[in-house]
Amino acid sequence: MAVIRTRNVDLKVNGDGAFAFLAEPDDNARHPGMVLIQEWWGIEPHIRDLAQKLAADGFVVAVPDLFHGKIATEPNDAQKMSMMIRGNVDRAAREIIGALETVKAMPNVDPKKLGLMGFCVGGFMTYVVASRYPDLGAVVPFYGAGYDPTPEEVAKVNAPVLAFYGSRDDSVPTKQIQKIERMYKEAGKDITAKVYDAGHAFINPSHGMGNEKAAAKAWPLAVNFLKEKLK
Repeated sequence: MAVIRTRNVDLKVNGDGAFAFLAEPDDNARHPGMVLIQEWWGIEPHIRDLAQKLAADGFVVAVPDLFHGKIATEPNDAQKMSMMIRGNVDRAAREIIGALETVKAMPNVDPKKLGLMGFCVGGFMTYVVASRYPDLGAVVPFYGAGYDPTPEEVAKVNAPVLAFYGSRDDSVPTKQIQKIERMYKEAGKDITAKVYDAGHAFINPSHGMGNEKAAAKAWPLAVNFLKEKLK
């Protein structure tokens, strides 16, 4: 496995307290930049592990901490904390865009090669930010529940989208997946939706929700998509 560096970086948005976990290859080369958005648990070990995996694959990865240091361990707490994001989408979007701008300005990042990936509530925010930030080269939302875009929002998405869902995920009905895909394609956007025989959060082996078989297919596909679009 490649050698990587990790650290926290301040994000100059929304006052004090906004920061991101950063994972980057330990070399002098320039790399594509990535922002990875947390699940409703916060920046737990699983999310840090994914960031480090992406860094080992040659990306500079920032994970903005939308909970500002807090981590949920129980579903009820996670739901309350994620509702804070959904209740103030603009604030969360500013911090995610702040992370994108921070990565973009780094000397070891090619500013024309930026990607965005998110999980759960982070998948929802991935879609939201994709319509607000024009400089993306690839967008990868995982099980983004609650995303119901307007045609105007879809029209503002410039980057190709590879979206992942579980067929047994009650939070994202099949009809909604089909609606999103149809709206994007009718608007001439590049979108592919992959649906696996799995429930919600199938990439995450913690909390009893992971699906190893689906994860083994989806994760390499996501990484290859990012490499192809950001090469």
